[in-house]
Parts: sequence; structure tokens; C-alpha cells
Amino acid sequence: MSAGLFAGSSVAIVTPMRADGSIDFAAWERLLDYHQTHETDAIIVGGTTGESATITDNELRELVLAAQRFVRGRVRILAGAGVSSTAITVERARWLSELSVDGLLVVTPAYVKPTQEGLYRHYLAVAEASTVPVMLYNVPGRTGVDMQPETVARLAQVPRIVAIKEAVADIARIESLRKLAPTLTILSGDDATACSAILAGAHGVVSVTANVAPRAMAQMIALARAGDAAGARAIDATLAGLHAELFCEPNPIPVKWALERMGLIDSGIRLPLVPLSPSMRSRVEAAIARAGLPLAPTMPA
Repeated sequence: MSAGLFAGSSVAIVTPMRADGSIDFAAWERLLDYHQTHETDAIIVGGTTGESATITDNELRELVLAAQRFVRGRVRILAGAGVSSTAITVERARWLSELSVDGLLVVTPAYVKPTQEGLYRHYLAVAEASTVPVMLYNVPGRTGVDMQPETVARLAQVPRIVAIKEAVADIARIESLRKLAPTLTILSGDDATACSAILAGAHGVVSVTANVAPRAMAQMIALARAGDAAGARAIDATLAGLHAELFCEPNPIPVKWALERMGLIDSGIRLPLVPLSPSMRSRVEAAIARAGLPLAPTMPA
């Protein structure tokens, strides 16, 4: 299977926060170390899972710079640039490019519901402003707009647009993208169907589950890309509980609680998100245990 710049296992990393909501940079380095020693290929900073709606531009800058200093090129660093305004997304693309990130993740504009032509022009403007590779991100369940494969095919002709994170959980969508945009690196944005998507021709994943189980996700992706369906599905079966329960409440509520329960981060999360409901915690804990991952002896203070 052909590989692109962002093929493999990428994590949509959480932004660790203290109980008061401030960013915890000591925990940030702990998470970065967890990923660079557990086979993650790329880290997406400030995406949806990183609470992009609530972190400021200054915080995003500091998170990116801290990540670059810590990993020193051993893991690729991408930054979330997309917001609902084209002008602000363009501005973000410019200053993030100046930080020499390895790429930008640009989600479709949420809430405003642009047409397909509007989406095309939005991404064209962003790509023209960027000096680093751009990854499209289609997640209609959160944004309210679905970028069609035909629009993606048009954008695949634009310089610097090299990949797409496709969160529509439909193998037919992957097949359409492969046919219409064969030059793009196609990444699954849906953990539950990522294995099947890669076996159908996708090149990797941008994963929430990888926050908790990076090595297993990386190994599953590698096997699937090599065509070892049985091996990939065997690993994926151990992760099925995480794929499901990390979305028992809106992302990133469950995954932040899971990482807290594993002793990797503190309890902080920013409103309007709130901590995981007590009634859901045993489900997430059971999924962690089923994946063979360690739990902290007690909840972190």
C-alpha cells in the first residue's frame, strides 16, 4: 500500500489541564513521552480532542512549541488550525506555518453549513496561506456539514493539500475517496471502523483511542496496512471496548477521565465540558482493563 507523509497511527491528543482548568505542561511532557515511546507516528495538537474550542491562540502556540522542544523531530507534530471563520483560519495557518509544524489539521467550518463550493474556497484560501502540508478533516457529526468526495477530489489538486481525516464511518466513503482522490493520504477519523477502513485502502488513522492505547493502535494499523487482516482484527478486538466507551459521552470527556484513571493527567476540563458522569466510569474503566492497560492504584489527587 502506498504511503504518504502522514500515513500510520496519529493521535488526536488531549490537552492536559489542572483542576482549575490551566494547562499542565508537566503532564503535557508526560503524554508526549508516552507517545514517542509507544510507536505513535504523529501527534495532532489542538484538535477537537485537544479542546480546540476553548484553548486560546497563545495556549496553542505554547503547546506546539513545547511539543517540538520535547520530541525533537522524533514524532511528527501537526496543529489544529480550523475554525468556522475562513479569515481566522487563514490567519492561524500563517502563524502556525511560521512555527514549522509538520502539518495543519483543518476541520470543516462548524455551524455555518457552507455549500460544497464554499468548502472548496475555504480550503483553497487556507492552503494558499500555509507553507506546510494541510490535512483536510471531515466530521459531519460535529460540524453539521459533510464534505463530499467530489469536493475532496478538487482539493486534492491544490498544492499543499496532502491528506484527509475522514470521520464518516462508511467503507464506501473510503472507497470513493481512493477512487476520486488517489493522491491523497486517507486517514480514518473513526476508531471503531479504522481497521476495516485501512484494509479497504486507507493509509492510517487519527485516533482518540491512541491517547490511551498508543502501542496497540500503532501495531494494529501497521498490520492492517501490511494486509494482515487476521492480525489486525485480533488487536482491534481488544480495543473495541475503548472505541465504544471513549464516546459514551462527548469527546474528549471520557478519554480525559481514562487518562486520569491511568495516572497520566489531572482532572481538568474546560466548560462547557464537564467531567465524566459517575455512572459511566465503570464502563470506561472496564474497557481500559480489557485492553490490558494499567490503572493507577487510586484516582490522582
